[in-house]
Amino acid sequence: MTDWPCDLCGSGEAAEIEQARLYTKGAPLHVCSSCGFVFVRRRRSAAAIADAWSHEIFGSAYTAHIPAVIARLTYVAQFLEQILGVEGRRLLDIGGGEGVFLDMVRGPDYGAKVFAVEPSRTYCEAMSERGIDCFVGTIEDYLASDQATPGSFDVVTVMWTLENCQSCRVMLDGAWDLLRDGGHIVVATGSRILVPFKKPLQYYLGSGDQDTHAFRFSGNTLRSHLAKSHFEIIESNRYIDNDILCLAARKADRSREIPWQGDDPQAVLDFFDRWHRETAQFYPDA
Repeated sequence: MTDWPCDLCGSGEAAEIEQARLYTKGAPLHVCSSCGFVFVRRRRSAAAIADAWSHEIFGSAYTAHIPAVIARLTYVAQFLEQILGVEGRRLLDIGGGEGVFLDMVRGPDYGAKVFAVEPSRTYCEAMSERGIDCFVGTIEDYLASDQATPGSFDVVTVMWTLENCQSCRVMLDGAWDLLRDGGHIVVATGSRILVPFKKPLQYYLGSGDQDTHAFRFSGNTLRSHLAKSHFEIIESNRYIDNDILCLAARKADRSREIPWQGDDPQAVLDFFDRWHRETAQFYPDA
C-alpha cells in the first residue's frame, strides 16, 4: 500500500470523512484540505487494483447485462451521438468491460470503429469472440506497450472507470496522448457529491477494499481533473437531478493552462455529515 497526495492539486493535507468508517469496515476516506477532492489515500498498485476488479468484483457483484447498467450505457451513447456523432470515428473505451457499450456504438445506429482496453482476460476473450478488438491490461500497460500510438483515436470514453483505477491523472493524461488533435473525451460517473441525495450513504461507499473505488467526483472536481489534463469542457448533462454525471471535453494544447476550481473542503465534509445523518435510518448498524 502507498499513501498518495491529492490527485487533483497535489496537496498532502487532507481531512478524514469520519462518517465513512461506519460503512467501510474502518477504511478511511479523505477530502483534500485545499481543493475539496474526495479520494482514498492508501492504494495498492495499478495491477493489484485491476486484478481485484477482474477476479473479485466482475462476474460476482457486477455485470453490464442488467437493465440499470444497459440504461446508463445507452444514455451515454445517446449523449455522445447528440454532442459529437460517432459514425466512422475511431473510439477507444478505457475499461471496456463486457463490451456492451461497444456493441451499441459499433452498430448501425452509431457506426463507430471501436477498440477497448480492459484488464479482465475473460472479458477480452468474450469481446474478441464478438469481433471487438481489445488490449488485455490496464491503461498503464497499454500506454507502455508497442500497440499504443499517440493520436490514433477520435474519441475516448471512460465510463464508471475513472474512479476505479490507481491514478485518475495517468488515465486522463493517457487519453490526451491517444487522442488526435481536436479529439474528444467523454467521462461518465455517478452524480453523488454536493447534489441531492440519491441513495443511502451505505450504498455509495460499500464495505469492500476502498482503493477499488479510490476517487469520488463532484461536477466541479471532475471538470477540474479534465482541465488539469488539458481538456476543454464542451458539454455537461444536467447531473443535479440525474444519477449520471456526464461530461464531454475537447483535447486542447498542453502549452495553455485551463482554469479550474475545486470544491470548498468544509462544504464537502458537511455534506457527508448530513448524508450520514439523513440516511442512516436505512442502515441500522450505523
